[in-house]
Order: sequence, then structure tokens, then C-alpha cells
Amino acid sequence: MNIEAIKSIYRFEMARTRRTLLQSVISPVISTSLYFIVFGAAVGSRIQEVEGVSYGAFITPGLIMLTLLGQCISNGSFGIYFPKFVGTIYEVLSSPIAMTEIIIGYVGAAATKGMIIGFIILLTANFFVHVTILHPFMMVLFFVLTAVSFSLFGFMIGIWAKNFEQLNLIPMLVVPPLTFLGGSFYSINMLPPFWQAVSHLNPVLYLVSGFRWSFFGIADVNPILSLAMISIFLVICLATLGWIFKTGYRLRN
Repeated sequence: MNIEAIKSIYRFEMARTRRTLLQSVISPVISTSLYFIVFGAAVGSRIQEVEGVSYGAFITPGLIMLTLLGQCISNGSFGIYFPKFVGTIYEVLSSPIAMTEIIIGYVGAAATKGMIIGFIILLTANFFVHVTILHPFMMVLFFVLTAVSFSLFGFMIGIWAKNFEQLNLIPMLVVPPLTFLGGSFYSINMLPPFWQAVSHLNPVLYLVSGFRWSFFGIADVNPILSLAMISIFLVICLATLGWIFKTGYRLRN
């Protein structure tokens, strides 16, 4: 494996974050802080507790997951789309770098950025609410698997997109509604039976539920099922990227 190639791609992508620190780090942290202020103060004054956990603390895993998904998809998609847009992707494809090395470099950087922002938000949350983590190992496992999986997903979006409109289509119009309706700000047990059944069709529910279980030991679905769902999604993304690089889909033309 060409470690130097991986390091070069990884360092280049991480350097881009340092050049856009305000947009990449400060903006999502401020946005999440506003969620804590609005939902924690306004809604939290009416909903004191959810399943024995204060409302402000209850929404913390959902807010972290909301930001993590958005950042990983955005970083993963833009990281590969911009080289396509300016034409430098052909230099990468013509160099002696394997498919796995390209993916590790770009996706590794996107996942790292997302996790850094996620941990910053976790630290920021402690200024607003008291957060406990009952299962730290499982929290890190869900955190890493989600970051890597959705960075891969974003990478695929960047390859598929033909323009900036398509690049932002899924991150802006699909992911936020799924996250908001995936139990980020409420427990699906608060919903009528019909809508509980509908919520189980939302894949984000399993991510938020498993992540929240690692914090408080409460979950809307079995944590093992949540772990299985994110693992299946990871395998699907890897298989799809394997096909993309094998066929050259939207890379060689």
C-alpha cells in the first residue's frame, strides 16, 4: 500500500479545513449552540424529561448526529467533486495509486473533519446541559462507523454529481428531514402506533437511537440492530464504490 499517497491526499484535504476554519468549524458549532438555546430553553421548559433524562441532555446525541451526518457528507462529496470540477482528478487517476488508497485518503479526511466537529459539539454541550456517557466504547464505535459510512456516502455523491445543484441536493433536501424525523428531538414512543411504524422505515432512526443508547442506556430500537444497520450501510457503500472505480462511472469521461 502506498502510504505516502494516502498521507498526501489526507494532508491536502485537512489543510483545506484550516483555510476555511470559520465555515468548517465555527459555523456548525454556533448553529448547534443555537439549537441548544432554542430547543433546550423553549421546548425544554415544557418537556422536563424524556424517559428519565432531561430534555436538553436527551437531544444532545441527536444534535451531534445531525451535525456529524451533514459534515461528513458535505466534506466527502466536495473533496472528490472539486478535483472533478477543475480537472485535477485525472492526475490522481493516472498516478500509481490504487482505488483503496484514494478512498482512504479522501474519506479518511472527511471522516476526521466530521469527528473533530462532533467532539467539539460534545464538549460545547456540557456548557448547556450535563451529559453522561454510560457506554463510552459503544459511543466511539457508533461515532466512527457513522462518520466513515456517511463520508463514503458523500464521496459517492461527489462522484455522481454533475453540478453544484446535484452536489447539494441530497445533503440539503434529503438528509436534514430524515434526521429531524429520526428521533433527534423526541422519542418515537411519544408518537401514535402508526407513526412509530413509519419511523422504523427511516434509517437515521437507528443511528440516533444507537448513539443515544451509548449515552443514557435508553433506545427506541435494539442497539444491536442499530449497529447491524450502520454496518450494512457501510458494506453497501464500499461495494458501490468498488463498482464505481472498476467501471470508471463518471470519473473517466
